[in-house]
Amino acid sequence: MLKYNILEEIRVTEKEEIDLQKEYIKKVRDINKNKKLKYYILTMGCSLNENDSEKLCGMLEEMDYSKTENFEEANFIVFNTCCIRENAEDKLFGKLGEVKKAKKENNAIIAIGGCMMQEEHILEKLNKSYPYVDIIFGTHTLHKLPEDVYKILEGTNKKIEDVLDIDGKIYEDLPIKRVDNIKAQVTIMYGCNNYCTYCIVPYVRGRERSRKPEDIINEIKGLAKEGYKEIMLLGQNVNSYNGGKNYNFANLLKDINKIEGIEKIRFISPHPKDFTDDVIEAIATSEKVCNTLHLPLQSGSSNVLKAMNRKYTKEQYLKLVEKIKNRIPDVALTTDIIVGFPGETESDFEDTLDVVRKVKFEQVFMFIYSRRKGTVADKMENQIPEEIKHKRFDRLKELVESQIKENNQKYIGTIQKILIDGTSKTNENTLSGRTDSNKVVVIEADKKYINQTVNVKITQDCMWYLKGEIV
Repeated sequence: MLKYNILEEIRVTEKEEIDLQKEYIKKVRDINKNKKLKYYILTMGCSLNENDSEKLCGMLEEMDYSKTENFEEANFIVFNTCCIRENAEDKLFGKLGEVKKAKKENNAIIAIGGCMMQEEHILEKLNKSYPYVDIIFGTHTLHKLPEDVYKILEGTNKKIEDVLDIDGKIYEDLPIKRVDNIKAQVTIMYGCNNYCTYCIVPYVRGRERSRKPEDIINEIKGLAKEGYKEIMLLGQNVNSYNGGKNYNFANLLKDINKIEGIEKIRFISPHPKDFTDDVIEAIATSEKVCNTLHLPLQSGSSNVLKAMNRKYTKEQYLKLVEKIKNRIPDVALTTDIIVGFPGETESDFEDTLDVVRKVKFEQVFMFIYSRRKGTVADKMENQIPEEIKHKRFDRLKELVESQIKENNQKYIGTIQKILIDGTSKTNENTLSGRTDSNKVVVIEADKKYINQTVNVKITQDCMWYLKGEIV
């Protein structure tokens, strides 16, 4: 087994590393020539994982693998894992059991990457119970997939464990196969410095590293030339982006706003403690930046927020919301809330409900707290019983759903500028797109409007989506 040691080779620059991987791509392509091989990929987790998977797909297709949605016919199977939720582990190990047959019948290479591979107990279980896994790579070694594949195909190594437990570098110019032809995700930074007590991310993705502004701008300009119209900026904490020389997230938003061809700019996820006035001003004055902001609350209780190490209070959060709404009157706010964090009292939970009532979020992503090994919160003694967590979750859900109906009414009769991104998921005879506030709108219209931005009059509220007609 090969476990990559950073001292084994001196790879001087990121560019030299990528040039080396391009050479491995050519070598694998020569091996795979005329073989008509297929790959299957399963992505678990967040938008950052999805963006990583686009790069994995790009590298695999450069190596002459074509994508299949059926793992039973795949010659290469890759799982890009997430470790935010406990059931992610169960899902991975269940899938590994399913693909064992494909491994035998197709002589398939099985690779597992992503956040979960940065956890020692996962690696131990894989090595002990799933010896047929060929390649294990972490969040900092994704770019080395071509090298790993080549060494397996050539027989140099029977098994490769390519995981770094230090912060990785940023590698530009990786091949990428995007899943959409009009909307693109662009990662602007990696890692996190916040160490929220419930979160494993800083331990598996490392400390914050920001891409150079020119690399981000050039990537988006290239996307605009290819016909992409909407950009989603990604990072664990985008508003702590640091481009050097006093160049921050506000500067980046304003520069992307100037790129010809780009019509909509979105971003996730900011942190309330870093939401500075210049970022609010950049959003307010940049016409392409959508007026929806995802502002994770996690809890409305100052006591729980302190235990979570969120570094803001209930009062500070509400003051920030007020400031944002005063400067961007038509803003739509969405949020994340964790129910049942260790030590959460009934009074603490009522504080969360109070914030929800006052802010009237457009959408709330609700989660029941689940323990994650390796986090501070997992070691807290005052864990909340499952029955209480579920009852509180139901109460929050009831409140949120009652507000959705109210929020939807403000759209009826309004004209919204909608980028039509395709047909509806439930009806191919209708089109769909999203408002600037990220509300799904379903429209009965000709398919010629797909990939166009049109004015749509909102005519009906359907709870989880709106209906409209082109005007």
